[in-house]
Amino acid sequence: MIEDILADTTAKMGKAVEHTRAEFSSIRTGRASPALVEKLNVDYYGSEVPLQQLAGFSVPEARLLVIQPYDRGALGAIEKAIQNSDLGINPGNDGHVVRLSFPPLTSERRKDLVRVVKHMAEEGRVAIRNLRRSARHDLEALERESEISADDLERAEKELEKVTARFVGEIDTALEHKEHELLEV
Repeated sequence: MIEDILADTTAKMGKAVEHTRAEFSSIRTGRASPALVEKLNVDYYGSEVPLQQLAGFSVPEARLLVIQPYDRGALGAIEKAIQNSDLGINPGNDGHVVRLSFPPLTSERRKDLVRVVKHMAEEGRVAIRNLRRSARHDLEALERESEISADDLERAEKELEKVTARFVGEIDTALEHKEHELLEV
């Protein structure tokens, strides 16, 4: 029982860390990356579709992202979705592909992005702590139902704390790496 709860919680915490890392990849660092736009929803013939399902991406230069739609009819919708997003970049369209040219980041914008990334990291830590609290609640319920002893509960809680600290550490490491990447000129 205890092992099941700990294994389930560990898996969920791993997913929370992966989600946080995916969120980090959506923050631009002055270099073009498909991760910035691939999750963008595009109104494609009346339904919301992620851009990655409508187009292929390439990065021919460090500051240029080329989006090649599979269907030329989607070109206008893709362009509109990019303009309405919070990227702050105007797309260029030559009738076949959409080009996104990323300007270099100013030092003020870099600091703003670091703040955003720190907030994302804190959300990830909160998610991990919520999972810890839920697991602890489940363990205490087992003890109340006399399925495990108080000593077993204490050992399980210590193990849960170790797992939690490990995953929070992973988020902190990812945050440190992303901060360094953002502040690098």
